[in-house]
Amino acid sequence: MWTGSMLLILAYLTTGVWMKRQSLSHREVDPRADFTRNHTILEGTRFKRAIFRGQYCRSFGCCEDRDDSCVTPFYEANAVCYCDKFCERENSDCCPDYQSFCREEKEWRPHTKPWYPEGCHRDGQHYEEGSVIKENCNSCTCSGQQWNCSQHVCLVQPGLIEHVNEGDFGWTAQNYSQFWGMTLEEGFKYRLGTLPPSPLLLSMNEVTASLPETTDLPEFFVASYKWPGWTHGPLDQKNCAASWAFSTASVAADRIAIQSEGRYTANLSPQNLISCCAKNRHGCNSGSIDRAWWYLRKRGLVSHACYPLFKDQNATNNGCAMASRSDGRGKRHATKPCPNNFEKSNRIYQCSPPYRVSSNETEIMREIMQNGPVQAIMQVHEDFFHYKTGIYRHVTSTNEESDKYRKLRTHAVKLTGLLPIPGASHGERTAISGFFEE
Repeated sequence: MWTGSMLLILAYLTTGVWMKRQSLSHREVDPRADFTRNHTILEGTRFKRAIFRGQYCRSFGCCEDRDDSCVTPFYEANAVCYCDKFCERENSDCCPDYQSFCREEKEWRPHTKPWYPEGCHRDGQHYEEGSVIKENCNSCTCSGQQWNCSQHVCLVQPGLIEHVNEGDFGWTAQNYSQFWGMTLEEGFKYRLGTLPPSPLLLSMNEVTASLPETTDLPEFFVASYKWPGWTHGPLDQKNCAASWAFSTASVAADRIAIQSEGRYTANLSPQNLISCCAKNRHGCNSGSIDRAWWYLRKRGLVSHACYPLFKDQNATNNGCAMASRSDGRGKRHATKPCPNNFEKSNRIYQCSPPYRVSSNETEIMREIMQNGPVQAIMQVHEDFFHYKTGIYRHVTSTNEESDKYRKLRTHAVKLTGLLPIPGASHGERTAISGFFEE
C-alpha cells in the first residue's frame, strides 16, 4: 500500500520535472506562433556562449509585453528562455536573470541600455577595444566602443573617379590599386618629383623646328610609329619622386637613337642620374631637369640594362656605383664595370646641349615630328592620379576636404605624340595629349 503510493508520488514528481523542462522550450500557445525567434540574435549569441553565460536578458534589454522574438539559448538547461512579460506564469520560461534585470533593475533604471561586450562593430564584425583597422588611407581605432578615425584626404577618391567617368570631360579615370592606402599628400610627395623650372631655364631662347611652313600637320601622330624600335616605353618610378630623372633619360635615349638612325638604341639609366648627379642632388626627393641635362652632356649616362633601378630607392647605401672620365679626345669612359652581373657593356652616352621649344602647340607638334619626343613640365592636380585615357584636363574634385590640397605640384613627362581634340577649331585640332610618359 505505502510502496504503491510512493511510486505514484515519485512518478508525479518526475512528470512535474519533465513538464518544467518542457516549459522552457515550448510556450502554451498556438504552436505555429510560439517559436518566432529572432534568428539574428540567436545565431549572433551562439558563438559567444562563454561571454553571454549568465547574461541573458541583459544582452537584449527587451522586457515589455509579449515578444516571442526576445529569446536566447539557455545553455545550462539545453533549452531556450524568454525575456518578456508573457513568461511570468506558473510554468515559467523566463531567463534566469529576468527578475534581477527586467523587474528589479528596470524599475529604478528605466533607460538602461542593452548589455554588449566591450569593443566595436564594423561591417558585421566585432573588434576588441584598441583594435586598429585601415580604411583606404585612414586608420580607425576602437576606443570606448566607438571608432575614432583619422581624416586624411586619400589619393584614391572613388567619388572623383565616378564624377569624371559620368561627366563629359574628354578623358576617363581609373582606380590604380598601387595608390590605394596613400594620402593625397603622399601622392604629391612620392609620385611626382620635379622642381619648378628655374629662371635660367625659363630665360633660354626658344628654338623652332626647321620644317617648311607649308608642311601639313597630321590629325594623329605617334613617334613610335615613325621610328619603330627607336623609342622607349616608360619605366615605373614607383614611390621615387624623380620624374626629373626618368623623363630626361627617356627623352635623351629616344633622341640619340633617332639621330644615330638606329645605331645606338639603348634605353638610358634614370638610376645613374638619381644616384650620381651630385650637385644639389635630391635623388628621389625631386630634382631639376636643367641639372639633369647638364649631367647628361658633361658626364654622360650608361644604359638602363647596365645600371638598373634599385629595388629599395630609400636605402641609405644607394650611392653612385660608377663614374666616368675623359680620354682627352672629347669622349668619356666608365671607370667601373656595370653594377650588376648580367650586362657587360658600360658604354657612356652623352648628348649635345639641350634647347627650349616654344610652348605653342603647333611648334611642339613640329618639333616631335622632325626630331622626336620632347620633355615637358606640367602642373598636377589631385585628379591627375586617376588619369587613364583621353585628353586630360583638370576636373574639380567633389570632395570639399581636398580644398586644402589644391596647391599645384610639378611633374616632368615625355611627350611622344599628338591627338585631335573633338570640337576644336582647325588651328587647335591637333594638340599634345594622351601620350605622355613618366
